[in-house]
Amino acid sequence: MPELAGRVADAFEARVREHEDRWLSPLAVRSYDPGGRVHEQEECRLRTPFQRDRDRILHSKAFRRLKGKTQVFIDPAGDHYRTRMTHTLETTAIARGVARALRLNEDLTEAIGLGHDMGHTPFGHAGEGALDERLQERFGRGFRHNEQSLRIAEKLNLTSRVRDGILHHTGDAEPATHEGRIVRVVDRVAYINHDIDDAVRYGILDPAELPRDEIELLGDTGSARIDTLVHDLVETSEREGDIRQSDEVGEAMLSLRSFMFERVYLGPHTRAEHERGREVVRRIFDHLVDRGDGVDESVDYLAGMTDRFALEYAAGIA
Repeated sequence: MPELAGRVADAFEARVREHEDRWLSPLAVRSYDPGGRVHEQEECRLRTPFQRDRDRILHSKAFRRLKGKTQVFIDPAGDHYRTRMTHTLETTAIARGVARALRLNEDLTEAIGLGHDMGHTPFGHAGEGALDERLQERFGRGFRHNEQSLRIAEKLNLTSRVRDGILHHTGDAEPATHEGRIVRVVDRVAYINHDIDDAVRYGILDPAELPRDEIELLGDTGSARIDTLVHDLVETSEREGDIRQSDEVGEAMLSLRSFMFERVYLGPHTRAEHERGREVVRRIFDHLVDRGDGVDESVDYLAGMTDRFALEYAAGIA
């Protein structure tokens, strides 16, 4: 890389360090303590390592394909249903607001938020489950979208703190950083509320059917619920010195999540759609492997497909 002289570039890192020393909480990760990359390289002089990670995610093909992966409904007719990309953007915006309120590192939070679902399959969790089952049946190994997201993050050569947050946004282990833990909680806050909105729009859920105690506590609208959940997360985290929800609000959110699994995610109205997606994933995976593609290559190719591309690809298999 050619040497680029300039007063801003020369002073950029020093100014960032000074600002963070004055502003950030002692619990925050500093921008120039990002952890190592998979492959060593010279850092950018006008972006912090986390800002560079964010840009690498935004400019990646894996991120762009998220616009063609829907959350709950397969390739729905309508312009206002959430996609995996809009979910990612909503999660990231909420998480960054929480990080700012707690004086944590917004750039690290943003990078984790933008990258956390890069490895998701087509057809949401139905597709993920189908690929996991097929891998177990044929090769004795599993599939988790967070692990696939990590695989992509490694190829993008992201910093270890971003990779940790991406890997642990779901699963048993928590992220090592407070910023990663914010994304882990906010991911659920975002998808529960926007999936309610989409289920109502799709006509399979009446708002009057939502559990009353939880709605009275959290709010009657999606925006009100998010506001309640965010304020509770910020105040409880500040009080406890870790990323935590209050018991009352956390339990209400989990109860609402259970309701959504029973009525929407695994309910009768989406069962046929999910089975359709599962069958497409199984068919494509078997086709790729049986024609001699490597297992890892088959997983990468299939997991990267959009819903519509997967449907068209499966239709073309003889």
